[in-house]
Amino acid sequence: MTHNGRNGGRIVKRLMDVALAAIVLLVASPILLLCVFMIAVTMGRPILFRQQRPGLGEVPFDLVKLRTMNPADSSQVWFRSDSARLTPLGRALRRTSLDELPTLFNVLKGDMSLVGPRPLLMEYLPKYTPQERRRHEVRPGITGLAQVSGRQRLPFSERIRLDVWYVDNWALRLDLKILVRTLCTFGRAVKSGQDVDDVDDIGLSPDRARKRTTGS
Repeated sequence: MTHNGRNGGRIVKRLMDVALAAIVLLVASPILLLCVFMIAVTMGRPILFRQQRPGLGEVPFDLVKLRTMNPADSSQVWFRSDSARLTPLGRALRRTSLDELPTLFNVLKGDMSLVGPRPLLMEYLPKYTPQERRRHEVRPGITGLAQVSGRQRLPFSERIRLDVWYVDNWALRLDLKILVRTLCTFGRAVKSGQDVDDVDDIGLSPDRARKRTTGS
């Protein structure tokens, strides 16, 4: 694809993001309001989970989701205690991906796209190789190639490899294929409270040493 063609495609991608995100939010608004009510009743405030994540060009933005966990106490490491802090309602929200609905507002704001590499933790940034950092050359997405290629079953090294492949091979047709595959897999159970060590095969976690990889 030519440079002008890619630029034109990115404009169409952005228009598609805004249109689809607005439609989904409108249609799902009764479900979102019900989720907000249930969180308020069972967990109290805050209703929303906000966390800084690296976006396009590694510029931080505030990712917004429905809250699914209790706050970490002094005895818990926040990125290793998901399973202990998840509430029963939170597990249900994660299994159905309903906790992701507010992330559509990130799409409307332009922080994210519907399709792209998932935004990971800010703490991972210093550990990326130059090749891995290229995943931030596009807006992060709610869904992406890694999500429809195995999601939680994939180790970090494979997820990042797929992210960089997506950056190099992006096309509107690819985005549409990923969206269709996402819809086809919607409703499949998501593993809640997954231990980061189950998938961190390269040492991205803040308390682990980075493992060197081929081509780094």
